[in-house]
Amino acid sequence: MNNPVTRAATLLKEHRESIDRLDAILVYTLGERFKHTQAVGKLKAEHDLPPSDPSRESAQIARLEDLAKEADLDPDFAKAFLNFIIQEVIRHHKKHKN
Repeated sequence: MNNPVTRAATLLKEHRESIDRLDAILVYTLGERFKHTQAVGKLKAEHDLPPSDPSRESAQIARLEDLAKEADLDPDFAKAFLNFIIQEVIRHHKKHKN
C-alpha cells in the first residue's frame, strides 16, 4: 500500500466512517436532549412558567463558548448552534403552553 493515491483513498474512507459515526452520535444526542427539554416544557406549562429563561440561556451560551474554546471549536459557531437549539426548544415550550 505504498501507492499514495491508494493510501489517500484509505485515509479518506476512514475519516468518512468516523464522520458518519459522529453524525449518528450527534443525532441521538440531540434526540435525547429534546426529550428532556420537552419534559421541561410540559413542566413549565403545568406550572404556568414562561417558556424561556433568558438568564439561563445567557449562562448556557457563555458555558458553551468556553467548552468550544477548550474543544478547539469556533465559539461563534457553537454560540449560533446553541441559539438555534434554544429557539427550537422555546418553540416547543410554547406549543405546550397552548
